[in-house]
Amino acid sequence: MQQINTIKQYYLDLGIDERVYDFCQKIENGLRDRFIEIDQIAEQNQVKVIKAMQEAHFAEEHLNGTTGYGYNDSGRETIEKIYSNVFRTEDALVRQQITCGTHALYIALSANLRPGDEILSPVGKVYDTLEGVIGVREQKGSLAEFGITFRKVDLLSDGSFNYDAIRENINEHTKLIEIQRSKGYDVRPTLSVKQIGELISFVKSIKPDVICMVDNCYGEFVETIEPSEVGADMVVGSLIKNPGGGLAPIGGYICGTKKCIENCAYRLTSPGLGKEVGASLGVTRNIAQGLFMAPTVSAAALKGAIFAANIYERLGFKTVPSSSESRHDIIQAVEFGKPELIQAFCEGIQAAAPVDSFVTPVPWAMPGYDSEVIMAAGTFVSGASIELSADAPMKPPYAVYFQGGLTYQHAKFGIMMSLQKIVEKGLIVW
Repeated sequence: MQQINTIKQYYLDLGIDERVYDFCQKIENGLRDRFIEIDQIAEQNQVKVIKAMQEAHFAEEHLNGTTGYGYNDSGRETIEKIYSNVFRTEDALVRQQITCGTHALYIALSANLRPGDEILSPVGKVYDTLEGVIGVREQKGSLAEFGITFRKVDLLSDGSFNYDAIRENINEHTKLIEIQRSKGYDVRPTLSVKQIGELISFVKSIKPDVICMVDNCYGEFVETIEPSEVGADMVVGSLIKNPGGGLAPIGGYICGTKKCIENCAYRLTSPGLGKEVGASLGVTRNIAQGLFMAPTVSAAALKGAIFAANIYERLGFKTVPSSSESRHDIIQAVEFGKPELIQAFCEGIQAAAPVDSFVTPVPWAMPGYDSEVIMAAGTFVSGASIELSADAPMKPPYAVYFQGGLTYQHAKFGIMMSLQKIVEKGLIVW
């Protein structure tokens, strides 16, 4: 009992009101069984990653970096072998030269599409930054400028696939199916790997040679299998999200078929060079260790998301996913309906950060978005959304998107502090 009281006092000393603490603690006490299930998934994924490293004969010598052209970088090559083992694919491209998830997606798309080809999204709108890449929103250098077209099929009102409309929209120009696993700045359900597999099977039954690419951001290691194990030709993501485990300082990955990855490598570097160049510059250790930590770090973030959903749903707000739904990514959306609630929430997340806790986040015209965006991210790696972070477009329905937490304890503190800020501003009635 003394130890529990000491923990409580720490939170009180950090600015959490006793009433907020007691409310949150009661919620947490009801989540023990769900947290055990998440730990079991993490354990299976942890063993999978270790097995992949062992199968690749990962050695101490691979932790050393290269400079210049990066020829004969055995560490880089082994990391890519490990990723292909983890994701069960023929090949992989894992590079710090890939600056972010959007960059990785652009490489995957532009490398495998040619003028006259068409992209089809059977899951509705794509993520905001990808709209500029494709040309849905006019942007210099978009794929639309190179004669690549795009169409989408919206999900049905219950979040399921509109199979009839998908069939109607697949035509002779459809070269690539873009499947966004996570919700992005939307309040639709995140897709499970099982659902993605069913969708891919349906699409391939209509056009067997079509490329199925999955934007896997925020979904890695949340389940025990990945979309590449159910038919995806490419899975794409960022190393400062789940698979980087909070240690990778930059980078992205593309795992898939030999042909698709070869095309991506030539696009990343240049024709004739491909995967043979790209110095690792000493970050191989961080990328490898981050992948090793990724299953448990992703599990911590997932627990934080479930904790957040239960807190805010109990207070009467709409949460996506709901507090009881199964989980397929680490993102938790809370629909507040008012910009001042978003502001207070993000202030709380920032105040709980180990870095820049004294900073007040404000909305700004962030590159790649069609509205002002507020972001809270006091992170060790700038903007890393596997770390405790939250962001929101300042437009209706005024939903905030919370994710990350290298440890569950930090994610818990962030959610408690977000509620504390909302209470202090008198924005909810208990």
